[in-house]
Amino acid sequence: MVQLELDTQHALQIIPSDMTDEEFFRFCMMNKNVRIERDKDRNVIVMPPIFYHSGNQESEIATDVKNYARKYGGDAPSPSTGYTLPSGAVRMADAAWVSPERVAQLSNDEKWQFAPVVPDFVAEVRSSSDRLNTLKDKMLEWIENGVRLAWLIDPKTETAYIYRENGDIETLKGFVQILNGEDVIKGFEFDLKLIKKHK
Repeated sequence: MVQLELDTQHALQIIPSDMTDEEFFRFCMMNKNVRIERDKDRNVIVMPPIFYHSGNQESEIATDVKNYARKYGGDAPSPSTGYTLPSGAVRMADAAWVSPERVAQLSNDEKWQFAPVVPDFVAEVRSSSDRLNTLKDKMLEWIENGVRLAWLIDPKTETAYIYRENGDIETLKGFVQILNGEDVIKGFEFDLKLIKKHK
């Protein structure tokens, strides 16, 4: 029997989930209007739509990453894209970039699924309904599964957390910095003031 749990931040979880991969896929297809993820323990997380300001904040970085991919190559799928990670989790990111090398490893059939590919770079922007600790756990999950660089941007406290593949985590306070893609998404820069203007 499926157990439903509504947490204090309005995220609905099905705990525990014994869905097979096929059942999870069908569940997602039957509920296309909601955001659905599965964590490494196969718990299914159903998230509500985000508010107007949060949507603008997310789109700022997603747009810049998409423009980078158009200019330099690789893919920058939409924030609704599900990635099947080596852990078995199916995760989405507010912004992601997949290098041409990783894209080339996907078959055409795999591109029409929750693709078994790990982005090289991801960014998450905390919305008003997100728990910070939950997002931090998600960032670690990205890194543990092969993401090389990950940014967690928290507009509420104007803090950016930089997660690197070597395990290093850097915290930057204040939205006056310009983040850069380092040696992962080379030449990419993002001005945090673009997030601040939507507060």
